[in-house]
Amino acid sequence: MPSRTVNLITLGCARNEVDSEELAARLADAGWEVTAPGGEADVVMINTCGFIQAAKQESIDELLSASESGAKVVAVGCLAERYGAELAAELPEAQVLSFDDYNEIGSRLDDVLAGKPRPAHVPSDRRKLLPISPAERVPDRAAPSAPWIPGFANARRRLAAGVSAPLKIASGCDRRCSFCAIPSFRGAFVSRRPAEIVAEARWLAGQGVKELLLVSENSTSYGKDLGNLRLLEEVLPDLAAIMERVRVSYLQPAEVRPGLIEVMTSTPGVAPYFDLSFQHASGQVLRAMRRFGDRERFLALLDQIRAIAPEAGVRSNFIVGFPGETADDLRELELFLNSARLDAIGIFGYSDEDGTEAETLPGKLDDAEIGRRVEDFADLAEELMAQRAAERVGETVDVLIEEGLADGLYEGRAAHQAPEVDGATTITSAAPLAIGQMVRARVTGSEGVDLIAQ
Repeated sequence: MPSRTVNLITLGCARNEVDSEELAARLADAGWEVTAPGGEADVVMINTCGFIQAAKQESIDELLSASESGAKVVAVGCLAERYGAELAAELPEAQVLSFDDYNEIGSRLDDVLAGKPRPAHVPSDRRKLLPISPAERVPDRAAPSAPWIPGFANARRRLAAGVSAPLKIASGCDRRCSFCAIPSFRGAFVSRRPAEIVAEARWLAGQGVKELLLVSENSTSYGKDLGNLRLLEEVLPDLAAIMERVRVSYLQPAEVRPGLIEVMTSTPGVAPYFDLSFQHASGQVLRAMRRFGDRERFLALLDQIRAIAPEAGVRSNFIVGFPGETADDLRELELFLNSARLDAIGIFGYSDEDGTEAETLPGKLDDAEIGRRVEDFADLAEELMAQRAAERVGETVDVLIEEGLADGLYEGRAAHQAPEVDGATTITSAAPLAIGQMVRARVTGSEGVDLIAQ
């Protein structure tokens, strides 16, 4: 076949990044050339996000912008899966594909290029189905043209050249948070086998990756469907033996076990970094969210972590403006934030999500009031994160060098700083440092959430 080119643009979370790299491998194996976003291409494929309203709007804007390039436009990912035919009707400029199309993505794009429209799928509730994603197995090939993970049928082609990379350990979610629609379009929780994860980690190490970010919709559930809730604790040392650093993300506070804390804070190579999905600190609001905990329980969990590793990093996200949220609830959240000493804090305003329980709850707040609450807590979060960074002055940190800024000046990430979402550390060094090198440094100052070290 003649050469066909595709721009692959990824929006949303690190899970989508992995999906895009698996899609890129399948496209390359089907004879497509994957080109850098912004360049000329026959097809522009956008891996969309459908998590919250702002993310959905960004995805739609990107699709509209791509349609002006003159290339064929294809929508995949969460927004495409979630809205299917509805999105296709609203955006006739784009061909909308579902997760079910991923195994044959090359031939699907061939059809798009040939002008053979494919009926957009009708979304189904994937909570009743196994998740279908790029991680699904495809037939083995004797001489694949794309980089396949040794010993396994799934392929991945790196689209970024950084020293850090996400690795997906599971797909889907079995939780029923009242505000979240993710399980309805991502499906039930299914863990990947440890041997497959370890093989992919080795492959990534061979690609120059030094730090793994383990991602899923809920990493604390890893292994439960395989009959072993301690599987994450068991696989972390194996991954740490391959990488300079392994970092776990998306932890549910109610599922964090003492054994997991012990492994994450005492295993060399595993970052003592806790990405805890608190969402709020008022017990009343959390119950309405169909979640567990309150300010006292969350602070006790943080005390338990810091009793073993005082330097441990903690990040979390919070929703304000949830239906029925009162001044007392906001006070609980404020008290928690002032006591928790979090390194990274994300503040989001509540918005209705189609098909969720929270969409039907009474006590809705108007957008202006939600906006005020977001602004107030974002200001508080910025102040508290800066205070926490300042507390780290004098600490010794292990920094993974990501970039050279100038002679003797480098930028990297300490153990409490996840790539892209958290702060960074600027290092001065009399000796030359290499990208991907792990170095020890003493923190001498801070600027906002960022550290300065020697």
